[in-house]
Amino acid sequence: MSKLDKSSHLYQLRHSCSHALAQAVLQMFPEAKLAIGPPIEKGFYYDFDLPRPLIPEDLAILEKKMKEIIHEKQTFVRREESIGKALEVLKKANQPYKVDLVEGWKKDGSTSVSFYENVDRHGTVKFVDLCEGNHVENMGEIKAVKLLHTAGAYWRGDEKNPMLQRIYGTCFETKEELNTYLQQLEEAKKRDHKILGKQLELFAHSALVGGGLPLFLPKGTQLRENLMNFITKEKKARGYKFVTIPHIAKDELYMRSGHLGKYDAMMPIMETEDGDRLVMKAMNCPHHFELYKAQAHSYRSLPLRYAENTVVYRNEKSGEINGLLRVRALTQDDTHHFVRYNQIASEIDMILGLMQKVYARFGFTKYRARVSTRDLNNPDKYFGTDEVWNMAEKNLIEGVQRWGAEYFIGEGEAAFYGPKIDIMVEDALGREWQLTTVQMDFIQPKNFELTYTNEEGKDEYVAVLHVAIYGSFERFMAIIIEQFGGAFPSWLAPVQAKLLPVSDAFLEYAHTIREILENNDIRIEVDDANDTLGKKIRNAELQKVPYMLVIGQKEMDEQKIAVRDYATKKQEVMSVMEFVEKIKAEAEA
Repeated sequence: MSKLDKSSHLYQLRHSCSHALAQAVLQMFPEAKLAIGPPIEKGFYYDFDLPRPLIPEDLAILEKKMKEIIHEKQTFVRREESIGKALEVLKKANQPYKVDLVEGWKKDGSTSVSFYENVDRHGTVKFVDLCEGNHVENMGEIKAVKLLHTAGAYWRGDEKNPMLQRIYGTCFETKEELNTYLQQLEEAKKRDHKILGKQLELFAHSALVGGGLPLFLPKGTQLRENLMNFITKEKKARGYKFVTIPHIAKDELYMRSGHLGKYDAMMPIMETEDGDRLVMKAMNCPHHFELYKAQAHSYRSLPLRYAENTVVYRNEKSGEINGLLRVRALTQDDTHHFVRYNQIASEIDMILGLMQKVYARFGFTKYRARVSTRDLNNPDKYFGTDEVWNMAEKNLIEGVQRWGAEYFIGEGEAAFYGPKIDIMVEDALGREWQLTTVQMDFIQPKNFELTYTNEEGKDEYVAVLHVAIYGSFERFMAIIIEQFGGAFPSWLAPVQAKLLPVSDAFLEYAHTIREILENNDIRIEVDDANDTLGKKIRNAELQKVPYMLVIGQKEMDEQKIAVRDYATKKQEVMSVMEFVEKIKAEAEA
């Protein structure tokens, strides 16, 4: 949850639920070791070191115990202790993960910590936890709680540390809100891109290739190509210049940019006979900066927009890899905008307009922006003058205001080299995804000497905007698979239509139609299996093909096709060229 939400009642409810969960776990496993249990965007979790693996039946038992604890209406009482006393108490209680936390705070200079006691109506302390707050007045305020599932989690997210068992739960103000959320979770399971990716024959994984390295099957490759063609066409219409860069570079390039050492994937993969160490790229901007420097630029040539669809490599932790959402080789629709400072506002308008068109194409109509700005109390953290920062922040804020979307300020969340805009979109299930980032950059133009000649013949530094509309093709694919539930609109679908001859007698006519459709750039397949029409329709529906083209005696005699719509289940008869025009109209809509 956002820091802005910490004082909200929902935050307090969920935080209180994590305490109730920990208390329930200790009742069931007195020897349990407690780690951390924060509220999160959609609920709460708590990490435990337990004497045995949890099974699904355990969640029902723990949830029952939680509800008994909640029914007691236990209150929260804060107690502050010195660091020394806290360590003594936690060591005596044999809680090593809490000890580890407190020792870390001690190294950071803290002299005291707070505990919260859960006290019942008789004044008996039922549970104590190391905690900063906030909570409800008493647990009786919790009206709608549900434990969801378990997962593994390394202590402090480090694979070298012990693997803990994480219990996820959720809590809402009312049972109605909880039931709505649980229904959304059930729908989300049906739309899970990992399940649909296999069912729709989009992508696969290989243990021999490695985790986080998806392999795209022909239909998945076609879906990627459709996404790529769409964004490329939109960018070219706005004057972007497409470039191509290699996937490796000398480590000196990333020393200059400051990236070397910050990305584990950027390890030397070879050394040339001249002694140059070559590394895999984890980002594209340094290559694009060198492309900019390869030519002279005047004020007349700006803004200049470089675009590329290219792979970068990240050494993600194994436990964080998730289908297409988190991978080690990701393809970015990356762009870098080289602009004069007085062009920042108009460039922001152009970028936000492009984003709006892209989002609408995929059915994303609800979105909001976060503008990340400086921490004014720590000005030394940031590169550049106050004048430049004030101008940049003003341009970004006014840009999202002109755009008209809801926005909020993330004070102190800017990078040291410039403020940024992050766009969060809401999908068909009400989930929010961060998609596009527009990052201002003041430092790299100076690191790489990125200049242009102004009207007076003098060199000036450009400003750079880093933008990727999709973010990455892999992650965006995962999001839209779940957005559409795999039932893509015809312009996007890997296979737009499937020909279903009623029997082998109509196969020749079916292949004649296939050739006509292919010659008109329609993505078409023929089901020539020796199955009944009913089974062919079911198979096509499992593949969520937008249109099924049924061919029988009547259709062949009339030189037409019976078009069955997957979405509406309605069927109409039309000529082949009428169907071609229908598909083309949908693509242009």
